[in-house]
Order: sequence, then C-alpha cells, then structure tokens
Amino acid sequence: MGDDTSAPHVRVRNRRGEGDRLRGEIVAAAVALLDETGDESAVTLRSVARRVGIAAPSIYRHFSDQPAIMLAVVRNAFADLDEQLRTAVEAADAEPRERLMAVCQGYLRFAQAHPGRYRTMFGGLWAPDPNESSVTQEDLAALGLASMRRLTEALRDCVAAGAAASTDVSADAVALWLGLHGLAHQRAVALSFPWPPDIDDRVITALAHLTDG
Repeated sequence: MGDDTSAPHVRVRNRRGEGDRLRGEIVAAAVALLDETGDESAVTLRSVARRVGIAAPSIYRHFSDQPAIMLAVVRNAFADLDEQLRTAVEAADAEPRERLMAVCQGYLRFAQAHPGRYRTMFGGLWAPDPNESSVTQEDLAALGLASMRRLTEALRDCVAAGAAASTDVSADAVALWLGLHGLAHQRAVALSFPWPPDIDDRVITALAHLTDG
C-alpha cells in the first residue's frame, strides 16, 4: 500500500530533554499504520512522519532507517505477546496442564486480536536484510525468545508433573509452537472452513504429548 494520505497531524514540539517522547510517538504511529493496513510496506518514513506531525528527516535522530522502526514495532509486539501469555498463566489453575493450555490459548487470542502485527511477527512479511539495513542478525535471532521460553517452561512443568510424555521438551515445544502458528494462520485465511469446536485442544494435546495422568 502507499503512504498515508490523511491530513497530517500537527504535533506540539518537545521541550528540551523530551527526545524519548518523540521516539515513542514514532513507534506508536508505525504500530497504528500496521494495525490499520495490515501491511508492513505501509510503514514508511514519510507515512510515519506524516502521522506524527514531523518532517521525515526528524526521524533519523531516533531511527537510522525504516527497518529500525519496524524492529522497534516488532519488539513491542513480542513484548505484548509475552505479557499476554504471562497474564494468562497467572490467571490459570495451578495445575501444570491448565497452565500450558492457558499459554497456548493466550497465543491464539493474540494472533486473532492483532492480525497485522502477528503476520509481521511470524508471517514472513517483514524480512529485513542485515546486509542492507541497520537491523542485525542478532536482533532478529532474539525476537520471541521470551515467549518461547514461557511455552517451553509450561511444557516442562507438565512433564515433571506426569501430565505430558515428552522426552525432548525443547523440540516438542517448537513443534507445539508450529502447530499453534499453523492453526492461527489457517483460521485467519480460511474463515469459512468448518473448524471442529475442540480443534485447539486436539492440536495442543497431540503436540504436547499430554496424558490423562
């Protein structure tokens, strides 16, 4: 999609020492554009600057290029995902199986509630080249680690409690995440498919090797 063509926002100039405020406004504007369009290409320096109400060159004081803005957006999205998973676990029953289910359901709810962000995080729409942008391979490798650790820990607790028969928790946690991702993606693109009402439980139970114990 092209740049945002709405009327530019008139922004009140920051007082001295409030540069971090502008950085936050830039990221918030990028998130809003992504949520509205579902298209990472809509997040350009020009569209973000217009949304914030600044000249595009002002962005360079905080972000060296567009991929740097998107990295901040994606980092925030992963932080939001992890917070949703944490909240879901804390609200769940103390039983390890129920806590694992809460993590998985929290993941699926996040994907449904934030489709644009989710596709950017996991759908391959955002794929910056570390050789041609300020984003490094280390930046990309670190994305999502906290949430994966939370899923892995929940599965490990199930194994310790005898509620799961996994013999390789790390590998099975990855398999479980792939199953959740596949389900989230297909639900988003196959709206008319007659999904079984218990498909979530079936996917989680099978891939986590949950038992009746």
